[in-house]
Amino acid sequence: MDGPSGLAVTARGFGLKGPRGWVFRGVSADAEPGSLIAVEGPSGSGRTCLLLALTGRMRPTEGLASVGGLELPRRMSAVRRRSALAHVAGVTDLDPALTVGEHLREQVLLQRRFGGPRPHVDDALTTAGLDLTSLPKAARTAVRDLERVEALRLSLALALLGRPRLLGVDDTDLKLSSAERAEVWALLRSVAGAGTTVLAVCGEAPPGATPVRTGTGRHDDEHDDGKEAADAIASTGRS
Repeated sequence: MDGPSGLAVTARGFGLKGPRGWVFRGVSADAEPGSLIAVEGPSGSGRTCLLLALTGRMRPTEGLASVGGLELPRRMSAVRRRSALAHVAGVTDLDPALTVGEHLREQVLLQRRFGGPRPHVDDALTTAGLDLTSLPKAARTAVRDLERVEALRLSLALALLGRPRLLGVDDTDLKLSSAERAEVWALLRSVAGAGTTVLAVCGEAPPGATPVRTGTGRHDDEHDDGKEAADAIASTGRS
């Protein structure tokens, strides 16, 4: 199967204002198709909202942005159709009681129901680096029994089933050791190398990634970012 052709991401003076002030402001970006883009900044600086805005799920307040030549916010729905999200709290949460296989089957059914591209489970698992035979009970392993990086790989595989051209990944370095962070960044570089542009939220961009900083938004309440992110998803429907 041919991989997707990633989308270029550009932004100038990009900002979003919420009820309590600017969530992020003055964001600039210039990334080629198939880039690994690190959305960096401290927790509470609007990183998740910036991720959602650049994937067409949150309407910006000011500035210019373009994803694959599609202008935001005018072409938000078109950007949503070409993108997917992974590891976003409150949006793509895995059910700890379900097995890995059940999650995969459910996502395949959703793809078919909503008319997405034909899912290729083996390809998605390979790209995400998730080897089911290495899990304690293979596909019957419950999500609660997965290690943190394994759960992240599953979330990525579920997102990749839709063959997105832009993939947004939140909190890539949350509660991970140095070795685990290195493993995750290597994985995301591999996903980008396979043809999908990757937007990855982190505290600090790794070497070789294209950094996009959240700019001059507020840094006083990290919970606001999550609430506004959840509200944005609720207003735009499926992730």
